[in-house]
Amino acid sequence: MYAVGIDIGTTGICGILMNSETGEIEKTLSADNDSFIKSDFSWEKIQDADVILGKATDILDALLDIAEVKTIGISNQMHGIVYTDSDGNAVSPLYIWQDERGNLSYRDGESYAQHLGSFAGYGLVTDFYNRENGLVPKNAVYTCTIGDLFAMRLCSSAKPVMHITNAASFGCFDIFKNRFTIDNGMLPDVSEKFVSVGEYKGAQVICAVGDNQASFIGSVDGDMPLINVGTGSQISYLSSKAVSAENIETRPFCDGKYLIVGSSLCGGRAFAMLERFFASVVEMATGDKCGSLYPQMDKLLAAKLSTDMKADTRFCGTRADPSVRGSFTNVSQDNFTAGDMTVAVLYAIANELHDMYSGGETDYAVCSGNGIRKNPALQRIAAQVFGAKIKIPLYKEEAAYGAALTALYGCGEFASLDEARKLIIYS
Repeated sequence: MYAVGIDIGTTGICGILMNSETGEIEKTLSADNDSFIKSDFSWEKIQDADVILGKATDILDALLDIAEVKTIGISNQMHGIVYTDSDGNAVSPLYIWQDERGNLSYRDGESYAQHLGSFAGYGLVTDFYNRENGLVPKNAVYTCTIGDLFAMRLCSSAKPVMHITNAASFGCFDIFKNRFTIDNGMLPDVSEKFVSVGEYKGAQVICAVGDNQASFIGSVDGDMPLINVGTGSQISYLSSKAVSAENIETRPFCDGKYLIVGSSLCGGRAFAMLERFFASVVEMATGDKCGSLYPQMDKLLAAKLSTDMKADTRFCGTRADPSVRGSFTNVSQDNFTAGDMTVAVLYAIANELHDMYSGGETDYAVCSGNGIRKNPALQRIAAQVFGAKIKIPLYKEEAAYGAALTALYGCGEFASLDEARKLIIYS
């Protein structure tokens, strides 16, 4: 039997065909998400929802042509919001998680996000700005995520079904009562379970899951923490209780559990910033444009994994305090070198995540995301910082893999999500 997992990301869309008996991926297809719409406002980040759905459908149809599929799972970029009409069609662009209208000034010195006690880019903050400024389409009936919209369109439904993982990503959501704390009159039904939305070409379509939870589901078999390093970075782990701390978020998961998430806005971006700094020095010295210096940085790291230089990689601030900036300290005439700076940045990335982890000692930690998959030095440093051995999922399409597992659970192929996660294969 086969399952398909579709992940709708900010910059790419991926689909996998999974063998539900072995956990092996038998086919992977992907496409660039080049649906960004140019805007006159620097704070506005929007994508064309119909372009996204077209690309995702093309990938899905190609996978369905390969084998008989029982169920389809969907993962999507979280926080983003799209408006739909009474027929289930998009009547607005997708306002993605990077949209910053929520940080604009509202009243009494507060931003729109601060007024709601939430964050810019979260769906209900974006919607609040739109309502206050007359930007909600007149024929809008529902608000949902792009994954909810995709599931709805596949099943020719006019009413979205939103899993709690996506609902919480909208903000203004009570994770204990699993309901929104405000009502814009357009919120869809919220499900605590991975329920079927309908069928598409004979396969059950299960409601979409947020990509953070999907990546965890597709990466972690058991209670190990997940270290994810992409453009940003995150530390995620399961808990039976909510955790409250600065830059820590408790997100709904499944079966009464919570996913505790600590997020860094930089992560892999910090390493990329350092590479571009080195390149600018080369360009200054030679007068020629410099190509990628990652191979040279890898050579440095192969010979050096310690330094007394200290780095703080919060170059983009934090969610709690966007004004925070990074730094290099304890710089001396002996350690002011490219190698020391590179090692210091990697330790800073790992230490920031470890500082947000309160799950106790662990024998293993799972690593995902290209920022750490492609960086053996960061893997070694993370293992040292966390005092744990590192596991890396065989398949890098973690969110799509997790979506397929939620679909297998949702359609009744597995009795629990924990049972479905035993299909995960590590390299």
